[in-house]
Amino acid sequence: MTLLVVEGLTKRFGGVAAAKDVSFTLQAGEMLAIIGPNGAGKSTTFNMVGGQLRPDSGTIALDGASIAGLPARAIWKAGVGRTFQVAQTFVSMTVAENVQMALLSHHGRSRGLFRDASALYRDEALSLLAGVGMRTDAERPVSELAYGDVKRVELAVALASRPKLLLMDEPTAGMAPRERSSLMALTAEVARTNRIGVLYTEHDMEAVFAHADRVLVLVRGEIIAAGTPEEIRANPRVKQVYLGEAGTEAAMRARRKAVA
Repeated sequence: MTLLVVEGLTKRFGGVAAAKDVSFTLQAGEMLAIIGPNGAGKSTTFNMVGGQLRPDSGTIALDGASIAGLPARAIWKAGVGRTFQVAQTFVSMTVAENVQMALLSHHGRSRGLFRDASALYRDEALSLLAGVGMRTDAERPVSELAYGDVKRVELAVALASRPKLLLMDEPTAGMAPRERSSLMALTAEVARTNRIGVLYTEHDMEAVFAHADRVLVLVRGEIIAAGTPEEIRANPRVKQVYLGEAGTEAAMRARRKAVA
């Protein structure tokens, strides 16, 4: 089922086109990565889909409904969750309380309940934490967690709103190699099990080629290639303008791990 349809997205800053006629689709349960050099237009495209930027032209449809130009909160209510390059959590709260806060917001009960909120949606919060492998850490303050575990908590917080689409901005930034692989494998499993479309930007090519179903390559605001990881890995133009030798080697390592 086609979940997201993006057609002709364009955004200019002054005379510079940060994104130019960007078009793609995303299926429910699919992992779609956007890659490209710095300044390629990845963040601009990402932020237009998420509502942080208003496109100059083009359309964005989520589950058949237009969301182009809507504010970020309205897009969140329409079924779009998000994680960030730097994890966004309440470090003074426990792991469970972070997810409970997200559930309170999702259910429209986030005002005037702070003194009585500790028991609300607790079972649902614990279920979400179990799904990301953090149930046994529910009572720990987030400030005590390793960064890889903080990113798992952030994923549970994003899932609390029951999104149809999950936007992940460089989800493995700042993580150790083993943590990166574990987080992306978990994300892929959650996406496919719950039929959530995942759109993510990433600089770590192993995280892209080992876990993405499809890859978009942006250069100077335009899509120069789109396809499976194997197709992108073999694309001569992508090798020339972005992957180079190091990126190709990372892609091959990812392939070997997937086969193993």
